[in-house]
Amino acid sequence: MDKAIGLFDSGIGGLSILNSLVEKLPYENFVYLSDNKNCPYGNKSQEQIINFSLKNSKKLIELNCKMIIVACNTATTNSIDLLREKIDIPIIGIEPGIRPAILNTKSKNIGILATEKTLESKLFNSTSKNNLTDDITIHEQIGYRLVNEIEKGINGNILIEKYLKKYVAPMVEKNIDYLVLGCTHYNFLEEKLNKLFSKNVKIVDTISPVTNHVIKTLENLKIKNNSISKNSVNIYYNGNRILSEFTSNNYEISYLDF
Repeated sequence: MDKAIGLFDSGIGGLSILNSLVEKLPYENFVYLSDNKNCPYGNKSQEQIINFSLKNSKKLIELNCKMIIVACNTATTNSIDLLREKIDIPIIGIEPGIRPAILNTKSKNIGILATEKTLESKLFNSTSKNNLTDDITIHEQIGYRLVNEIEKGINGNILIEKYLKKYVAPMVEKNIDYLVLGCTHYNFLEEKLNKLFSKNVKIVDTISPVTNHVIKTLENLKIKNNSISKNSVNIYYNGNRILSEFTSNNYEISYLDF
């Protein structure tokens, strides 16, 4: 069997990236690790996040992966440099889409919804600082408890609605015209967020940029699978079973102790 593209996240957030990749790369095999027994990562120490990321990466290598996508903003911003030092296959991370928001904002006010550890990280702050101009203000909001609630399911979850209204209200007052999603879990909330903002507010996620980057990297390294064959998509979780609302019927979902 051809080697797979591996992804990991603290839970279901990275499935938003996986779903896009499966659509764009129909002949690739995929392995996804949901480390949901340790979810969320956003309130863990950097040392813990690094240890989780190394554990997940080593397991993906054991599972015959040719590339690893750190499908988690918190893991990317806190561990990506060390992973690239320790792991011998290509590593692709997920960083908040601050730059396009900065380049295109008209109101000069940008909102970012992210986890505590992402907003605290050196990588996030250096990325923001390097692209920011003096006339633009970034309004940061930690998405307290959102990841936990998303893991329980979005459909009919009243608490998600409650938290989003609370977190969005200050950004509306500040007249933001771009909202950057700094956590892959939040990609599943775009429809709900659009209802809370006017049509003038654009929501920036990293699904398309990451998908395109993965495709280009596969082509540049000449490791893209172009043979016309049915692909396999295997999802492994080590905590609670993943809810079907986040996955396709074509995915194989199994428990794995990792």
